Amino acid sequence: MTKLVLSLALLSLLAVSATAERFDFFYFVQQWPGSFCDTQRGCCFPDTGKPAAEFGIHGLWPNYVDCRGGGGGDDGGVISMVGRRGRCWPQFCDDGNELRPWEIRDLIKSLDQSWPTLACKGGRSFDFWSQEWMKHGTCSNLGQHEYFAASLALKAKHNLSAILAGAGIVPSDTETYFLSSIRDAIAEGTGAKANLECNRDADGESQLYQVYQCVDKAGKKLIDCPLSMNSKCRDRVKLPVF
Repeated sequence: MTKLVLSLALLSLLAVSATAERFDFFYFVQQWPGSFCDTQRGCCFPDTGKPAAEFGIHGLWPNYVDCRGGGGGDDGGVISMVGRRGRCWPQFCDDGNELRPWEIRDLIKSLDQSWPTLACKGGRSFDFWSQEWMKHGTCSNLGQHEYFAASLALKAKHNLSAILAGAGIVPSDTETYFLSSIRDAIAEGTGAKANLECNRDADGESQLYQVYQCVDKAGKKLIDCPLSMNSKCRDRVKLPVF
C-alpha cells in the first residue's frame, strides 16, 4: 500500500512538472499614463473614470533569458522577437483558462486603481486584465488570484512615482531628465536594476513610457534584469503631466 501511494504521488508530481511552463524570470511592466496618452494616437479613460497620475500596471510577463536571433548567432543578450516558441517569451499557454470575475472579486477595487486600461478600443479594464491573463498569466504557473495579487503586491512595495519624485524627477510639460538619472533612481529605490522603454509624444520628443522590472520565477522578489533591451530612448526624456 505504501509503495502504491508513493508511486501515485510521484506520478502526480511528474504530471505537474510536465504541464508547468518553463521560463526564467518575469517582467513586471508599469507604464506612465501621461506618455501613453501624449501621442498622436491618444488615449481613452476606463468606465471608472480618469486614473490617478501614477505608474499603472501593464502586466506580469514570463520571459526567457536565452533569446537569440533567427540566424542562430549571438545578439549580445538584447531582446529580439525570436526565441523558443518563435519568441523570447511563452504566451497563450492555456486557451481554455479564461479569466473568471469571481476569482478576483476581492481585488477588483485595487485593480481598478492600479491596473486601468487606457486603450480606446474598450472602456472596461476587465477586458484588459483578461487579455493579459490569457496571453501571459496562463504561462506564469500561478493561479488567477495569485497572478493578480502578486502584481498588486509588487506595485505597492515599489512605488515608482514616489521613488522618482524623491530623486527630483516629477511630471512636467517642459522639463527633461537624464535617462541615467531615472535608471539610477529606480535601482537605488528598489534595490534592482530595471529596463526602460520610451515612446514619442505628438511632437516627436522622447518620453519615458514603461519601466520593466525583473522578478524571480515565484513572482515575489525583484532581481537585476538579466537582459538589456532596445529602449528607443534618448539621453534626455520627458515625463509628461497626466
